[in-house]
Amino acid sequence: MSHVQENRKKLVARVRRISGQMASLERAIEGDEDCGAVLQQLAAVRGAVNGLMLQVMEGHLRSHVVEAGNVKQQDELLPVLAVLKSYLK
Repeated sequence: MSHVQENRKKLVARVRRISGQMASLERAIEGDEDCGAVLQQLAAVRGAVNGLMLQVMEGHLRSHVVEAGNVKQQDELLPVLAVLKSYLK
């Protein structure tokens, strides 16, 4: 089973939160909010999307790139994940 299917509920919940953030951003723009508030919402949306991307990417790397049970490969993946996490924050 795909890692996406295994984590479907968590991923869908994240997408729904992002959808809510986008709706809030739309209301802020339509409501003529201060540009600082709009920028803050944009940063929150970007962070949420990056978090979702990281979660899916990590699952992909662990499920499809690294061989199951190969401890050496799993250990080599840790610095790659650390770089991705720092980049996507």
